[in-house]
Amino acid sequence: MAYGENQFSFGAVALILAVIVLAALWLRLCLKLRQKEDFDLGAAIAAERQASEDRRLEALMQAQAEMQGRLATMADLFGARQSEFNRSINERLDGMTHRLGSTITEQTKSTHDNLRILQERLAVIDAAQNNIQSLAKDVVGLQAILSNKQTRGAFGQARMETIIADGLPMGAYAFQDTLSNGSRPDCTIRMPNGQPPLVIDAKFPLEAWNAIRDGTTPEQKKLAGQQFRRDMEVHLKDIAEKYLMHGETQDTAFLFVPSESIFAEIHENFEGIVQRAHKLRVVIVSPSLLMLSIQVIQAVLKDQRMREQAHLIQGEVIHLMEDLGRLDERTRKLQSHFLAAQKDVEMILTSTDKLNRRSARIEAMDFASAPDPTAKPAPQTDASVESRTGLLKLRLVDED
Repeated sequence: MAYGENQFSFGAVALILAVIVLAALWLRLCLKLRQKEDFDLGAAIAAERQASEDRRLEALMQAQAEMQGRLATMADLFGARQSEFNRSINERLDGMTHRLGSTITEQTKSTHDNLRILQERLAVIDAAQNNIQSLAKDVVGLQAILSNKQTRGAFGQARMETIIADGLPMGAYAFQDTLSNGSRPDCTIRMPNGQPPLVIDAKFPLEAWNAIRDGTTPEQKKLAGQQFRRDMEVHLKDIAEKYLMHGETQDTAFLFVPSESIFAEIHENFEGIVQRAHKLRVVIVSPSLLMLSIQVIQAVLKDQRMREQAHLIQGEVIHLMEDLGRLDERTRKLQSHFLAAQKDVEMILTSTDKLNRRSARIEAMDFASAPDPTAKPAPQTDASVESRTGLLKLRLVDED
């Protein structure tokens, strides 16, 4: 029993093992079939994928070809545009280069001209600077002159003498002439018509005036102004007492101020001095006023000389009228000769007209049919003779 049971269990195990083996083999076969189906399906899918990839590749190749064509077209278009752009750029660069060259040339020429003008102006400035330096030296010398009273008086005297010598002829003035009271004015001008001379004084008190200019404070300027008024009043009084002499000099004298600015400031800021001078019959004159007065005196002297020479001028006018009368008489005689000659010319023209008429009649005669010398002349009757005589008389009357 046990043994049979063992056999049954062994057969069952073997059967089970066989079933298991068969199941394994079936499973393996199924797996192989499945793998084959999967392989075939993968191959089909791969083939389809390959076909799809080929189609895509072909489309890509076609698109690439189209793209290459488009790129070639765009390259040609860009090349043409690039050529045009390069040509335009070159033309613009050439034009700009030409304009820049012209501009640089003009700027260079303008710069040279400006440098030349600048050099000329610098030369003028150098000359002006030299003149200023020389003028500064002259001013320093003038300051040195004006610092001394005697040299300052000589300066005013020299300027006054220059103005008078330029405006009046020699003999019409005198410098440092002595009057009857022993005074010696700077200048005396001889007046016309036997009038007394005019006295000019050139000694102007500049010390107080320079003190006014040099004053730095109002008090100093005020004190200097007061001193200047006192000096001017004293000097004006001296001129009136020394140079205004009745019958020997004019009733008015000139006080020469050698500067226009000083003259203007005196009349503007020192009206009392001007009024005091008018009361003392002293006229304060600047260089321009003195020159104007000299011109007036010169005109008066010229008028006096013309009046002195009036009788000579009148005599010359009388001689001129006599010469004019003789010229009129001779002209009338010449006119009578011309009238006689004109009558003779008219008579000559009348004779020439007669000669012209006679020559015209002679030219108008017909000499073509000459008379036969063998023919006997026709007997002349009284009527024919009378007719020819009348015709001859008419011709003579016409000729006359």
